[in-house]
Amino acid sequence: MLPTGKEAGLGVGAPVSPVDVRHRPERTLLYQIVDEYCPAFKQYLEVQDACLPGYVEQEFEDYLKCGRLEHGFLRVRWESCHAAHLVAFSCKRRGFCPSRGARRMAESAAVLVDEVFPEQPVRQCVLSVPYPLRFLLASRPEVTGRVLGIVYLCLATHLIKQAGFTRKTAQTGAVTLI
Repeated sequence: MLPTGKEAGLGVGAPVSPVDVRHRPERTLLYQIVDEYCPAFKQYLEVQDACLPGYVEQEFEDYLKCGRLEHGFLRVRWESCHAAHLVAFSCKRRGFCPSRGARRMAESAAVLVDEVFPEQPVRQCVLSVPYPLRFLLASRPEVTGRVLGIVYLCLATHLIKQAGFTRKTAQTGAVTLI
């Protein structure tokens, strides 16, 4: 029997088989661009007497280690055929890492499509904030939560009134993706 991704330390439901080909992030265009230009960009900022915020620098460093065997891996061995497979560790970052972001996005979308949307009427709203506020929200998660709470309350109140209900007779909910 083949291990599932959870048994192999890959995350819930990720199928793993002896014939899987290892992802090589160093061959992607994004990886090559970050690897080549990040050091020069940091030097440019130093000349300008500026620097990247710590969380941004950490994002780049973790991204360049993500999926690379030399930065840690798990060896998975199948009992039935004794084949082995090396699975590189993921950075598990929320930023621009495509492997983590795509997996999380797909899992979230599957839950919404299968369990939420078929049962309830849905309306999509997109909130875009000015860049200075984006930087504030990115560096202060507790502020982000409070802002989302206020936005949700305003939207829910508006929709309830538009539908002719009151807050006591209507139920609303929200899914927020940042």
